[in-house]
Amino acid sequence: MTMKHTVSEQEWQARVELAAAYRLVALYGWDDLIFTHISMRVPGTDNEFLINPYGMMFHEITASSLIKVDQQCNKLHDSEYPVNPAGFNIHSCIHMARDDAHCVIHTHSLNGTAVSANKDGLLPISQQAVVVHSGLGYHDYEGIALNPAEQDRLVNDLGTNNFLMLRNHGLLTVGKTVADAFLFMYVFEAACAVQTRTSQNTEQLVQVPSAIIDGIKGQTEVATKGLGGAIVWPALLRLLDNKSPGYDQ
Repeated sequence: MTMKHTVSEQEWQARVELAAAYRLVALYGWDDLIFTHISMRVPGTDNEFLINPYGMMFHEITASSLIKVDQQCNKLHDSEYPVNPAGFNIHSCIHMARDDAHCVIHTHSLNGTAVSANKDGLLPISQQAVVVHSGLGYHDYEGIALNPAEQDRLVNDLGTNNFLMLRNHGLLTVGKTVADAFLFMYVFEAACAVQTRTSQNTEQLVQVPSAIIDGIKGQTEVATKGLGGAIVWPALLRLLDNKSPGYDQ
């Protein structure tokens, strides 16, 4: 049953966009069965969020199946599915610490996890990696995210960055919009994929000079015409309409 007529127009649009992000993560193969999460602040609220029903695969998620929760991950409406407070432990503190973090994406992709285990982390050896390096933080592994005390360290390690590498764990991006957070994750994942395909002998790799990294934010603004993820989002939705229809129900 659709929730379209039981929520505000703004919330419904947010639900459609978030469901699209889940489908896209599945389409690109970054999902991990039912694990990991993409969360979004409900427009016009400070402490209401949308998150996946715990038990659904990402390719199954629709706008209506998403669950609205509060800061403690308590469900705010009925759903036959539970939510995963442990997973939201990572997301909630970032949402609450960053007014601009309307969407948070966390993945356990093979490429991202492999690079997160590398002592040198993400190397600046590709254009994608250079973009990530313009705003990248690292957070050391503390086990499955069950300890609320870890939240302060997560927030501090992310800082004002939009990219966070979770050591031995995976990748995380934040964005003002779903489109921004998804584009950031696409670039992050691509950078990690490139690195996993290169020689493990770092002396054989050509690294981009720091002077170029320092100027990449301005170049990225030009390349995206100042639109960020919005420049590619309509095309991604057309891809979903063809490959994975029904997300907007």
